[in-house]
Amino acid sequence: LVREGLTVTTAPDGERALERFRSEPPQIVILDLMLPKLAGLDVCRAIRAESQVPILILTAKDSEADKVAGLELGADDYVTKPFSMRELVSRVRAHLRRAGMRQPARLPEGRLAGGPVQLDPASHEALAHGEPIQLTPKEFELLELLLERKGRLLTRQFLIEEIWGPGYVGDTKTLDVHVKRVRQKVEPDPHRPRYLVTVRGLGYKFVD
Repeated sequence: LVREGLTVTTAPDGERALERFRSEPPQIVILDLMLPKLAGLDVCRAIRAESQVPILILTAKDSEADKVAGLELGADDYVTKPFSMRELVSRVRAHLRRAGMRQPARLPEGRLAGGPVQLDPASHEALAHGEPIQLTPKEFELLELLLERKGRLLTRQFLIEEIWGPGYVGDTKTLDVHVKRVRQKVEPDPHRPRYLVTVRGLGYKFVD
């Protein structure tokens, strides 16, 4: 990563990772889940409670549960070990690029609404049922895309490319986990979604 022109700060364990995150806030976090002293998932939870910085987790090849747990705690993406440095650099640059584009200037009338949800892209604030909700950057992007095209089917491929970028090679379950988390925050009954609905075999849409 240093050879690619990026400034890198490392930490030997989870506790030091949180200390350095707070003392030297980074633009992206690459988080190995196998950390001593404080587990990677706990570090992920703590960082997401304080910041919307992109989090990229590193997982073992057979740790499906860790992937899902990390995404549910607010991680934006994951890379499976063993991985190539080219893949890691590509993912990091994609997330940095999208983080830089995340908050374009919007007028107040640019707010979005649908069902019980209101989004203000300019301030990155969200309400559901009249109450503020906390969304990760990727959750916000997902909901913003759905509300901008309310009532229209958005294919899985479209959503993945818009949120994670063209050429994304990760597991498409990443999208499903983010949809599940958004439903938990906006639906009266997440198990029987009324607003963020699945179009079986095709994708998702948001309906009033």
